Amino acid sequence: MALAPGDSPGFFLWHATLRWQRAVTAALDPLDLTHVQFVLLACTWWLNTHEGQPNELRLAQQAEIDVKMTSPVLRTLELKGLIERTTDPQDTRAKRLTVSEQGEALAPRAIAVVEAVDRAFFPTERKRETLQLLRSLSQGPQHSSP
Repeated sequence: MALAPGDSPGFFLWHATLRWQRAVTAALDPLDLTHVQFVLLACTWWLNTHEGQPNELRLAQQAEIDVKMTSPVLRTLELKGLIERTTDPQDTRAKRLTVSEQGEALAPRAIAVVEAVDRAFFPTERKRETLQLLRSLSQGPQHSSP
């Protein structure tokens, strides 16, 4: 038997996600970043500081974004002067990614803006439980393709 919307955790997760995404989008707008651009810029910045120059596939894996979506967004970030893409000397089909000087200045600011949204959106008195629940949901059972 189908659940009523008020009995469906997925229905509420969908609504909560939409509210959170709208808040993030509004907060990033003054920085001229979309949410996806932010995620890829922040992940590139993080990978640059921890692992060196990732290629597009490694970045897509880190962000858990389809690699086909990653490339066009990276081109936009490159046009904005926020990242640099160079040919990988070991695999000429791959592009290595580096956050530009402008991106280096913007990434921490954008991360702080999104973290402020998170602090306002998520219940701080239950931060540990919220993180634990979201972490378990994001790493939940993998569904295989048919």
